[in-house]
Amino acid sequence: MSRTIRFLVLPFTRDHHGELFGLGPEEVSDAAMANFRAFNMVGKIRRSETVVGTIAFSRSGDPARGDFADASILGRYGETPEDVAGRKWGRR
Repeated sequence: MSRTIRFLVLPFTRDHHGELFGLGPEEVSDAAMANFRAFNMVGKIRRSETVVGTIAFSRSGDPARGDFADASILGRYGETPEDVAGRKWGRR
C-alpha cells in the first residue's frame, strides 16, 4: 500500500438560483501552490463561469485502492460553503 498526499483546489460559482456549486477540483503540486492557485482563481472565469470562491485542500491515501482520508483544508478564499464535508461537488 503506497500512501500519497494530493493537493487540490476546488472553485465555486453560483447557479441561476444563487446557490454555490463546485466546478470540479484541480490538482496541483504542493500546499503552497494550492493556496496560491486558490487565491488567484477567485474572480476569474473558469469553464465559462465566474469563480466566486475556492477551497485549497489536501488528502492523503492510496490512489491505487481509491482509499483516501478526509480532506484537510489549507485555505478558503472568497465565497465558500460553510460545510463541505460529505458532499459531492460538481456541476448539477
